[in-house]
This record gives sequence, structure tokens and C-alpha cells, in this order.
Amino acid sequence: MRWMLLALGAMFMQQSFASLGRSLPTVIAPAIIDDLALDPAWVGVYVSIAAFASLVFQLGCGSFIIRYGALRMSQVALVFLAAGLAFASSGLLLMFALSALIGGGGAAMSTPASSHLLGRYTPPRIMPLVFSIKQTAVPAGLLLAGLLGPAITDGMSWRAALDVAAIACLVFAVMLQPLSREFDSDRDPGRSFQMSDFATTLRAVMTAPELRRLSLACFAFNGLQTVFTSYFIILLTEAGYGLSLAGLVFSIAMMVAVPGRILWGWMGSSFVAPRAMMGALALGMAVSSFALAFFGAAWPVVAVGLVASALSATAMSWHGVLLAEAARLAPHMRGAATGGVLSFGQVGALLLPLVFAGILWASGSYGLGFAACGLPALVVGIVLLRPSHADLAAEKH
Repeated sequence: MRWMLLALGAMFMQQSFASLGRSLPTVIAPAIIDDLALDPAWVGVYVSIAAFASLVFQLGCGSFIIRYGALRMSQVALVFLAAGLAFASSGLLLMFALSALIGGGGAAMSTPASSHLLGRYTPPRIMPLVFSIKQTAVPAGLLLAGLLGPAITDGMSWRAALDVAAIACLVFAVMLQPLSREFDSDRDPGRSFQMSDFATTLRAVMTAPELRRLSLACFAFNGLQTVFTSYFIILLTEAGYGLSLAGLVFSIAMMVAVPGRILWGWMGSSFVAPRAMMGALALGMAVSSFALAFFGAAWPVVAVGLVASALSATAMSWHGVLLAEAARLAPHMRGAATGGVLSFGQVGALLLPLVFAGILWASGSYGLGFAACGLPALVVGIVLLRPSHADLAAEKH
């Protein structure tokens, strides 16, 4: 229990910094867009580049986690994020592309590494709860980005905000070092990376029906989450909100995701089957994203906050249940299985922002983009809430 709690605390902080580092450029995107005279649709291109890098890193990171250890790869992830933020602060478009590649890749390694580490010390019975607590670090990082990013941007500059976050990631990477002896004690120095690892990881999740369904869910959930975190603040600033007020509304919504993740994890561990839990969350996020299709400048701030909070409680709160289920289904290859399932999430994070950007470019409508990106979640909700073949067979017997 002592090592589990220490691992949970370390990985919570690691994922908080990873979430902060990955989301900050999009949180302060309105200031960057104004300063560099860019079209908002380019935000979708940026996050899609990051998602492509995440896809590659998550498919291939399993061997590196086994060879070097989950904690060491957590440190590498934070260093990559710091480098990505530093590149973006230069203001050069080419450096933004490089930032998305390096930062996206670094952020991608953080979750499989933390899942591998926590899976060693957590009893299977409480995995959904423990993993959900760990994954509250993602909205916690987004909350910090929404509060501190606009504040530093308004007080100094958006470049300073990126540089401060880069330094914070580096400092915490160094702080993790004393834990490496215990947490990397299971590493296998003889394990080497091979190009076939990509195919092996994909095969592992595609040949197992339950992991395949998790992958489909991850595609829809992560894609919608990426659209929400990338464009919601821009939506508000385009409607006349100041960056600080938009960031505050976003941060309040992210606060809802913290208890939400713990609640869904607790319910998934105690009262509701994880599959049914994810199906209900899928329907909730679909309804919330459809509601944003009707957003207008005349909406009161409270109404905006309620819809954003509902979307946060669903689209930002599924991770612990899904990741715990992936780890449970593949106990001997937790890092690889988690990376494989999450790789489909990165495909969603790559494609749905591009869909949103295309709709925005063609129609100028943010609401239509949110509605379109909520459709996959609706399909997933219907699929997950239908009885599986195993359930039907059990009923017959």
C-alpha cells in the first residue's frame, strides 16, 4: 500500500505536468493567433500534428518502458514536453510544427508509463478507482493551464507562459529521480525496440474483442476531448469574452472533471460494470457537444459554464475507467495494451480536430463542428450499452 500510494502521487504529478505542457499552447491560442495573425483553423492542424506524434510514440513506447523503466520514461516524457514548449515560444511556424511533434510525443508516453507503474502495485479490485484518481491529473493540469496561462500571458506574454511551463516540466523531471531505484526495478535491459513492435501492439488490441471495443471508445472520447480543449476557449473569445474570463470558465469546467473521474472510477469499481459506465458517459458527452451547437453570444455565462461542465464531466472524465479496464484485460502487457488502446484515441485526436477545422473553414460555425465531433460518441454509447455476445450467451444458460 505504501508503494502504491507513492506511485500514485508521483504519477499524478507527472500527468499533471504532462497535461499542462500539452494543453497550454491551445489554451493561450487566442493570444498567439492575434500576435501572429493566424487563422483559428490552424489550431486544428497543430493538435492533429501532436496527435500523429502521440500515435507513433504510444504504439512504440511499450518496449522502451520495459527496457528503461516506467519512471525513466516518465522523465523522458517531461523533457520532451519542455523542449516542445520552448520551441513554440520562438513564435516561428516551423517551430510550432516541431513543438507539436516533440510535445505530442512526450505527452503520449506519460500515460502508458504511469499505467505500467501503477499496475505493478495496485490490486485489480480497486484499479478503476486508483487509475481514475491518477487520471484526475489531466483536468488538474488543464485547470492550471486555464488559470495560469492567461494570467501570465496578460501580465507578461504568451512566450513567457510557455517558457515558465517548460522550466516547471524540467524541474519535476529531476525531482522524480530519487524514486527510480524502486520504480524501475522491473526493467529489462535486454529488451530492444523493433519495428515489429508497432504491429504487435496493434494486433494485441485488435484480436481481443473487448480491447477492440475499448479502442473504438477511445477514438471517439479522445477525439472529442481534444476538440473541446483546443477550441472551447477560442469559441468564447470569438463570442466577445476576454482571454482571462474564457480561461476562468474553462478552468471551472475542468474542476468538475476532477471529482467526476473519481466518482466514475468508484462506481466502476463497486456498482456499475466498466463497459456500462463508459456507455453512459459516451451518451452524456454526445448530448453535451450537441448542446454547444446552439451556443450564441446572447447565452449567459452561467449557461455556458453548465454546458461546459457537463461536457467536462463526461468527455474529460472517462480515462480512469477505460485505462483500468485495458490494464485488467492485459495484465502481462499493461504498458503495450494501454499504448495500443490509446493509439486509437490519438487517431481520434488527429482526425476530429481536422474535421472541426474543415467545418470551421467552410462554414465559420463552431457549433456545427462540436455537433459533428459528438456523433462518434453517440455511436459508441449505443454500442457499449448493447449486450455483448458473452452476455447474451450467459443469459441463455
